[in-house]
Amino acid sequence: MQNSSSGYAPVNGLNLYYEIHGEGQPLIMLHGGVTASEVFGQNLTELAKTRKVIILHQQGHGRTKDIDRPLRFEFMADDVAALMAWLKIEKADVLGYSLGGGVALQTAIRHSATINRLIVVSAAMQRDGSFPEVAAAFDQMPAHAAQIAQNIKGSPLGQLYPDVNWETLLRKIAEMESHDFDWSEQVKKFHFPTMLVFADADSIRLEHIVAFYEALGGGQRDAGLDGSLRSTARLGIVPGATHYNILSTTAVANMALPFLS
Repeated sequence: MQNSSSGYAPVNGLNLYYEIHGEGQPLIMLHGGVTASEVFGQNLTELAKTRKVIILHQQGHGRTKDIDRPLRFEFMADDVAALMAWLKIEKADVLGYSLGGGVALQTAIRHSATINRLIVVSAAMQRDGSFPEVAAAFDQMPAHAAQIAQNIKGSPLGQLYPDVNWETLLRKIAEMESHDFDWSEQVKKFHFPTMLVFADADSIRLEHIVAFYEALGGGQRDAGLDGSLRSTARLGIVPGATHYNILSTTAVANMALPFLS
């Protein structure tokens, strides 16, 4: 990819790995759990054609080594803000997927002055926004962490990032996901345009998707013949997709670009 660079930022006790792709208005992209920036696939390529895309590897993921600190959405959001300050970026658009969507939401809550536009992909504003079996899988993860870690080590992901302690990462993610959270009141106060994107067979409950959109001011009334009565919030649904493959095509980038423009 043209105009790309990478480096490490010393923030909050981390050596935070980041890459910059393309030129234009800054867009920070936050990956999900276990994987790192490669999860965005061709969406990154498409967005970097017209944007300055900054991707980072969050604590314990990819090329960012873990530190003696639990994983928390709030801590990782502070890392995002610290990286922006280190790169001398005052405001940026932020796109987060899955775990990264939670980090994006906390960045918007804790550092709202740094947000231009926000895109949350396949993430919830409350813990019970996910289907019960998703929470159950996280609850069971510590018992299976060693075996899952061994499987990852032999996979292409494990070969891409051989220095990751997969068992520790899985246990930290499970511990983080065991905590209850409800950010709906903070979401209602967002003053910047926000877009939600979900798969039509997502891990997030349909009722929660509706509630999330309504919390942002969407879906409150008919938008009027000319659309002038609609809210600034946007809602996108990727058909034929799940939480786990929603980024396997450029559908998310295709939805995001008009919103960001």
